[in-house]
Amino acid sequence: MARGARDDGVLVIGLGRFGASIALTLEKLGTQVLAIDTSEELVQKYSGQLTHVVRADATQPEVLEQIGAGDFSIAVVGVGTSIESSVLIAANLVDFGKPVIWAKAISAAHGRILQRIGTHHVVYPEADAGKRVAHLVGGKLMDFIEFDDGFAIVKMRPPREVQGMTLGESDIRAKFGVTIVGVKSPGKDFTYAVPETLVAAHDLVIVSGHTHLIEKFSNRP
Repeated sequence: MARGARDDGVLVIGLGRFGASIALTLEKLGTQVLAIDTSEELVQKYSGQLTHVVRADATQPEVLEQIGAGDFSIAVVGVGTSIESSVLIAANLVDFGKPVIWAKAISAAHGRILQRIGTHHVVYPEADAGKRVAHLVGGKLMDFIEFDDGFAIVKMRPPREVQGMTLGESDIRAKFGVTIVGVKSPGKDFTYAVPETLVAAHDLVIVSGHTHLIEKFSNRP
């Protein structure tokens, strides 16, 4: 991978489910990716799906230097099964000074260590997935994304009391403290919501707001 491509590319370390999913998705989005892992089996598995895959031990600073890790603008540490390896890799990347580092943590203690050594973003994929599923199992919400400040965006069916009315007529924001930002009617394209948007029973709506207010809104009949 040329140096110019590294400047705009992403280094993904660890090709487990988390790292591989990120690397594959980034490539589909047109981002240059260099993926590395110590497992020859995983490197072989993804060599036909990713443009740049190498077998390397990122716990060794000289190895990261050889592959030009310091040239990347973003690095993702997807190693989670070994906390020691994860921390060593993140520390090595911090020493380069340039990459914005995203790292997977498997526990709160692991996450605190990563933050203290200089990792910019720590993610907890298993905990986040569990919280997301918890919001979906009740059947009212069809998709759920929550941000750090308790703000969420969800996909759901509209409660009966707002069906057959425009958003201006139902005044959802004033009554419930949430905002419908988009509507998807059967057989039609998604449209951004305006006061004149009519909400029907079979529509899907995209709703934003604080999590507890969205939960109250979604639980209305």
